[in-house]
Amino acid sequence: MQFVNVAAVEGKINPLIPHTAELIVGAIAFTLLFLTLRKFVTPMFEKAFTERTNAIQGGIERAEKAQLEAQRALAQYTEQLSKAQSEAQSLREEARVQGASIIEDLRAKAQEEAARITATAHASIEAERQAAITSLRSEVGALAVELASKIVGEALDDHARQSRVVDRFLEDFENSK
Repeated sequence: MQFVNVAAVEGKINPLIPHTAELIVGAIAFTLLFLTLRKFVTPMFEKAFTERTNAIQGGIERAEKAQLEAQRALAQYTEQLSKAQSEAQSLREEARVQGASIIEDLRAKAQEEAARITATAHASIEAERQAAITSLRSEVGALAVELASKIVGEALDDHARQSRVVDRFLEDFENSK
């Protein structure tokens, strides 16, 4: 079959209708280009696409692994934090108990010291009281003997007699109270 250019028959050339030789050359060139691209270029694109897919898939897997590790680390840190908080609470409680114990010990020691100081003060006061009584007895006795000597008109030089008179006077004084 022969292709006839209708425009050429009429004498006019239509620029929109290609020549038959151009169509054949174009079809052969397109086929060669298609086969070349299919044989050489397409495998490279497929390889690049596969590598890219693998890289993306590997990246997603690595990200998922990293996320799991981060979640595990977060759980571990949360557990450690709760342990540390409970340990701090127990240490605070222990310190409070020890503080109360120390305060109670110090209070007991202070009470013992106060009791000792009070006992010492009472003993000191009693010793001073006894010394004052002894001193007063001797002074009162001397005054009583002197007064009795003046009243009776005789000297009471005898020590035994003086003691008896003083003791009798003090007994009478104490009984009169």
